[in-house]
Amino acid sequence: MDLPGYLRIQAHANALSNHRLGLAVAGLGTADWQALRTGFFPGLALTLNHILAVDQYYIGALHRDSDLREKYAAFAPCATGVEWARRQHDSDLRLVVFCDALDAAAIDARVELPRRDHVQRDRTGHVLAHLFNHQTHHRGQAHAMLSGTAVVPPQLDEFMMPSEAHLRRDDMRALGWDETAVFRSDL
Repeated sequence: MDLPGYLRIQAHANALSNHRLGLAVAGLGTADWQALRTGFFPGLALTLNHILAVDQYYIGALHRDSDLREKYAAFAPCATGVEWARRQHDSDLRLVVFCDALDAAAIDARVELPRRDHVQRDRTGHVLAHLFNHQTHHRGQAHAMLSGTAVVPPQLDEFMMPSEAHLRRDDMRALGWDETAVFRSDL
């Protein structure tokens, strides 16, 4: 497998995991969505809004959007799990589109990340690796927090291998994807 193929699959796996997590948190009432819980960001709303805000910043940088710091500062948190699921879905699809178009040269392209006192410059591949790691880290915390609610935490880790297609068939259908398009020659 080449690196663009891996990153393409990773972007789809990320979106599938968030899709399942979104279905779960959409069933939460306001009290459970807002409740303080144990975690780096102590609550589902805080954790999932953090994921979304950071995603929008990094995905915006990958797409070379302008005014990233201002947009990040103006981020409006989602008031409900339903709203988070919708907005995260839109963000995830933007990342999928970006990764679907990657080739070896694009992975090495420089990305500018405007910080408070400097502009950080890293390669696209490094930014994507960081973004996927960030998602997985905080999504795992949200998954654990769901255990403290009446909602059963969803399965989130079965999307990287073509042989597990039967485990994600319904999610793939709901997202309008097909195995051959995602995995291309890896099937």
